[in-house]
Amino acid sequence: MNTIIITIIVSFLLAMILGVLLGFFQKMFAVPVDERVAKVREVLPGANCGACGYPGCDGFAAAVAAGKAPVDGCAAGGAATAQKVGEVLGVSVSAENQVAVLACQGSKACAVQRGFYNGMHNCAAAHQAVNGTKMCSYGCVGFGDCVEACTFDALHMEEDGLPHVDYEKCTGCGMCVKTCPMHLFSKVPVSRKGAIALCSNHSENKPSIMKNCKVGCIKCGKCERSCPKKAIKLVNGIPLIDYMLCDSCNICVEGCPTHVLKLLENVTEKA
Repeated sequence: MNTIIITIIVSFLLAMILGVLLGFFQKMFAVPVDERVAKVREVLPGANCGACGYPGCDGFAAAVAAGKAPVDGCAAGGAATAQKVGEVLGVSVSAENQVAVLACQGSKACAVQRGFYNGMHNCAAAHQAVNGTKMCSYGCVGFGDCVEACTFDALHMEEDGLPHVDYEKCTGCGMCVKTCPMHLFSKVPVSRKGAIALCSNHSENKPSIMKNCKVGCIKCGKCERSCPKKAIKLVNGIPLIDYMLCDSCNICVEGCPTHVLKLLENVTEKA
């Protein structure tokens, strides 16, 4: 009987000593927790899309609180979320919503197909294997890698063979920009006004461009010459617009012989 009582007492004392030691070491080796991480996490949309470059919203919250990620790095949340994150961290934010734009109009009706493709129906694979599915080697391959990458259901392949952006759903996360092997997508601010070139063909072979695509930029330079604000320059065969100068006069858009230039506000009219 005495042995049992002694055993219980010793066990109780050991438990107390271990508890005290555990508490001591917990305080001694405790890692400081930044309360801002939890607060930032609360204002994030929770999409876990990875567009910020971190493994989900938890990773981004920890990074932005540590100063390793930009305050406006959550593309899924847009400007509203950036503002909230800025309030948590006590910094000012001037972010604005962005959307994705496809710089290709080479639909089945406009672009000549290279031939019957019998490989993997994957844009990256087709581009690497046969340089795409169209005679225009700069055009959209059309297998929808971008659609698969979009976590917001904002991209859909249509019957014309091109991905179309639903600007009511697009958050400007940039996953399509990263995924497209042809680099046809770009992110632009919703509030931007002015023209945009919807072609990515850098070739200077005008006859080939006209033969392979009805809506390809033929490098005529008419847009550059006609712009009263001198806001357009042909760079690597593609019209680039200086939006600080562009006033959306529409002269370049109306004069473009292949309708490559369009007013951005019309392209993203649903945004």
